[in-house]
Formats: sequence, C-alpha cells, structure tokens
Amino acid sequence: MISRLPARTGLTALSTFRKGFATVNGFTGAIGNTPLAGLFIELKTLSKETGCTVLGKAEFQNPGGSVKDRAALYVVKDAEEQGRLKPGGTVVEGTAGNTGIGLAHVCRSRGYKCVIYMPNTQSQEKIDLLKMLGADVRPVPAVAFENPQNYNHQAKRFAEATPNAVWTDQFDNQANARAHYETTGPEIWSQTSGSLDAFICATGTGGTLSGVGRFLREKKEKGEGNPQVWLADPPGSVLYSYITSGGKLTERSGSSITEGIGQGRVTNNLAPEVNNLNGALQIKDEDSIAMVYRMLDEEGLYIGASSALNVEAARQLALKLGPGKTVVTVLCDGAYRYQTRLFSRKWLESKNLVGAIPERLQKYIILP
Repeated sequence: MISRLPARTGLTALSTFRKGFATVNGFTGAIGNTPLAGLFIELKTLSKETGCTVLGKAEFQNPGGSVKDRAALYVVKDAEEQGRLKPGGTVVEGTAGNTGIGLAHVCRSRGYKCVIYMPNTQSQEKIDLLKMLGADVRPVPAVAFENPQNYNHQAKRFAEATPNAVWTDQFDNQANARAHYETTGPEIWSQTSGSLDAFICATGTGGTLSGVGRFLREKKEKGEGNPQVWLADPPGSVLYSYITSGGKLTERSGSSITEGIGQGRVTNNLAPEVNNLNGALQIKDEDSIAMVYRMLDEEGLYIGASSALNVEAARQLALKLGPGKTVVTVLCDGAYRYQTRLFSRKWLESKNLVGAIPERLQKYIILP
C-alpha cells in the first residue's frame, strides 16, 4: 500500500506543466510529499502479531535521501527571510550527518558555501557524500553538549567569525519544527484521512516529533480524531527517563549504534511539545538491528538503524495499544549510508550484535 498526495502549495508546489508533465522547481521543489508505505499490511507475521496497521512514511524518498531535507530547507529559508544569509554566503551547521547532507544539497541548489562540523563517530559514507556535494567537512571528537568543544559550539564559533555566514542551529532553531508542522504533519493527516491512532518516532533535534506532534495535538483539540504522540528513544539518551518521570529525571545509560537520534537535553525544538507527549518507549540496539534485517528480508526495504528503531517502536506501540489501531512512524533514511557497518560481520561482532539477528537472516551479513 503506497499512497501519494497530490502536489499542493508548500514544499512541493508544482511550478510548470510541459507536455502534460507536472514538474517542480529543482532540488528544493522536490522536498516533501513522500509516500506513506503500509509496512505491516504485507508482513503476515507482524500483522498477525499486532492486529494493527503500522505505516512508515518513506522519508528516504526525499531528493537528498532523508527526512532532514525538510529541516535543511526551512532553516536556510528562515535565514534568507530574516536577511541573515545573503547571496554567496556560507551556511554552517553541527550535524551527525543527514542534516548536513540536506544542507549541502540545498546550498548547491541556492549558491551558498557549506561548512559542516560533525562528530568523528559518523559513518564514512556520510562524510564522503558530504565532500562530494562540495561541503567543507570538519570531523571533531564526540564530546557532550556541555563541553565547549562539542561540534555544535565549534560550528557556532566558526560562523560568528566568518563574514556573511550563518549558523543554522538545527537543534534550537524552531524553523526546523515548523517544517514538520507545516508539511510532514499535514501530509500524514491527509494520507491517513485523519484515521491514525498514534504517531511515534525517535528524535535528535526534536523537529519531526515536535512539529508533527503539534499538528496532531491541534487536530485533537479541534475534535478531529484522538491521535496519541509517542517518543521512541535509543539507549544513551536522557529523553526516555525525562518523559516517563514527568520531567524529573535525565538519566543516561549505555550507548547506541544509531546515528543522529537520542539526546542529552530537551532542545528548543522539542520543548514546546515535550510535556504533551503521551509516552515514550526505549528501544534496544538488539531490537533495532534485528528490524534492519527483517525489513530487508520481509519487505525489501533497505533502511538504516534509526528507521529500524522507529519501526520496532511502532510495532511495540501497536501491541501496547491493542488490535485495530493505525500507528504511523518515519522511515528516516536508507541503509546506504551505513552499509559498511550494518552488514559487516566484524563490526557487528565488535558490538555483540550478531546474535541479535535471526539466524535465517544472517545470510545478509555479506561484508567482512
């Protein structure tokens, strides 16, 4: 089951019609309106297990390959509209990868330079792609946000010292959440005809969860449905403890193989909606990696670990809510940016994750 909204005013407004073909205006015009793929309708075992309809929004079909294209476009447009970014200027961001890739694409499309500070823990595929897109990539040691050498703080200082440069500040710039409030939320609502019972996803910046959550909350306040909004969180993030304790705890334990999700604080993007969330689930790496392989084998979907975490969270939430519900999540990106890790026996062994992959699916571990 795959549905696509007709183009509308907004991110994907049609610009011209030529010989019967609808076209969009370049890279930025192609962002948004991603299909909603019915994952569990075709998966007999999981359909039987949950008795629900679990849907994944195919954000990997954005032109830059991830959900972060939406935020990248909105933070650049916000800087332009405020007059902070002028022609020929430089866009600077601290990012674990996908926002940087989206920004690099948008910058190429709009004629800006792009400088990316990122933790040196990220996959080589992401780093190589950023460089191929013309970005100046600066990997730095991964340290806590409180440390002045955190990649976000370094990005901010560089932008402040560079003429005609802006730090887009994806974590706390609420243009990020606005992208999802104005586009992702309405698309999900339209694609499900307003019939969803719950939305769940992980968060890094907080933009997707907060923006979609606000849109769905306002629908509920108007008496249009009763959708719940949940957080999915990996190990090593404080948000699960924060939400489940009613904001009293910020406990962090362990670490995760997932990239770009999990957080050590409540960002400005997440803050407006964090107390409106219905709940949170913490998803183990073992469950996420198993779902990477299940999606490949059972659905032919080649998704990354963060997307797989979202799918596993949707599965668990469906079981929690009970049969007959419709649960929506986000397929953030594909596995192409992580394949040398996720399908490497040596890497999986180093993380003690081989045993988490069902034996029948270990045939997909094809890299040394």
